[in-house]
Amino acid sequence: MDYGFLSLLPPIVAVVMAIKSKNVILSLFCGGFVGTMIFASGNPFLATKSIIGDYLFVQLTDSYNAGVIVLVIFIGGFIKLMEKSGGAQAFSKSVYKYVNTKLKAQLCAWVGGILIFFSDLGTPLLVGPVFRPLFDKLKISREKLAWILDSTSSPVAILIPFIGWGVYIMGLIQAEFDNLNVAQSDYATFVEAIPFQIYAILAIIMIPLSAFMKKDFSQMKKAEAEAASREYSFEEDVQGASKGQMGTGNARPSMVIVPIVVVFATLFITLAPLGFPFQKVDGNAFRVALTMGYFFGALVLMALIGVYRVKNFQDTFKIYVDGMKGMTDVAVTLVLAWSLGSMISALGTAEFIVNGLKSIHFSAGLVPAAIFVFGAFVSFSTGSSWGTFAIMMPLAIPMAHAFGIPYAIAVGAVLSGGLFGDHCSPISDTTILSSTGAQCDLVDHVKTQLPYACVNGVIAFGAFVFAGFTRSPLAVVLAVTALFGVMMVWGRRGDASGRADG
Repeated sequence: MDYGFLSLLPPIVAVVMAIKSKNVILSLFCGGFVGTMIFASGNPFLATKSIIGDYLFVQLTDSYNAGVIVLVIFIGGFIKLMEKSGGAQAFSKSVYKYVNTKLKAQLCAWVGGILIFFSDLGTPLLVGPVFRPLFDKLKISREKLAWILDSTSSPVAILIPFIGWGVYIMGLIQAEFDNLNVAQSDYATFVEAIPFQIYAILAIIMIPLSAFMKKDFSQMKKAEAEAASREYSFEEDVQGASKGQMGTGNARPSMVIVPIVVVFATLFITLAPLGFPFQKVDGNAFRVALTMGYFFGALVLMALIGVYRVKNFQDTFKIYVDGMKGMTDVAVTLVLAWSLGSMISALGTAEFIVNGLKSIHFSAGLVPAAIFVFGAFVSFSTGSSWGTFAIMMPLAIPMAHAFGIPYAIAVGAVLSGGLFGDHCSPISDTTILSSTGAQCDLVDHVKTQLPYACVNGVIAFGAFVFAGFTRSPLAVVLAVTALFGVMMVWGRRGDASGRADG
């Protein structure tokens, strides 16, 4: 049956509700309920029965989906232990005596954000309090620190296939492949999409470029000038930061390094006999190995917490369980996203959009750029990149299928658009947490970061136009080259003290 314009209602309702309510779970449920109302010819009782029995239950009983949810729960426990152990603060404190210039401070904060790749929300809360006293001492603005935190949280996490972000995204990708009956690996598609995650790559690269070239844009220049005239008590601030979230000085840098090594070692030891990472590995085997890795990593971290007497076992185990409980929202979001995607597929929403675009002779080469722009709009309006992925993936992958666009480019456009809008949005959780971790005003953080985000967003848009017509991963090379050119033309050298620090 051809539902025509009615097929657009579920995603439209989901987007509008997300913008109005700022609640992704409520929005996805409402979008799904509208879809079942269409199938049930407007009968709310039958619609409720259908969304529960035909969609939610079905998604939960799917073996792939169940594996993803279990993995996400184990990741949640591991991340919470990492955040609360104090190891990240101990590791960062150990480099204080070696970091004595503005350049070194910015690069160390950048590297610190990359090292905490396992948690986008953990980066601002772990790296921020540690480096803030150092930035204050060297008279670097807290707005600059907030920008670095924001640009090394989600942009780093979204590039890693074996953490919560990657697992979540691959779950959305696989659901669409199943709907399209496409025999393609979600893991392989995610990896192929990494060069097309253009906005994330630009956001990460822009930090060292800015530091080495001593270039700042717009409001950030003013923030840096103000910071240069301030005075701070470094020793008191370090003492406050060194307490960390644990309130103890017993934590050691090894509490970050060793558990992560255990996760990687378990993953490779389990999958190496299957040819990983050089050969395609069954998705279920990959998820089992990754779940084992995070479990063993958590056990090792618990042991280290006990050995160093950071916490007793009861408190440590409670933190681990709380971390698992904290992933409930992610699990619910996934189930609702899978349900909405299945419903959109059944309604023929993507086909309706594709036929409409073809009727106006819309160029296939512009599809990735269009996906990027619409994803950015949804993300900016909702403040949620994860919600944007859930809404956009069921539209973008079928559109790529219909127009002959490589799936990796479409996925990269969705992810880049979601991150771009998220970076510009004042209601984004990472935006809020980055300003909190740097202890700077939220509005000041948004104002100083916005020019950087917009520069990267415009370049990414142009790169997706190029990728859409050429299908080439050289788009990211073009984008990085353009960013370098923009930094050279629009930036300006810092003051004399900044040059001396370089």
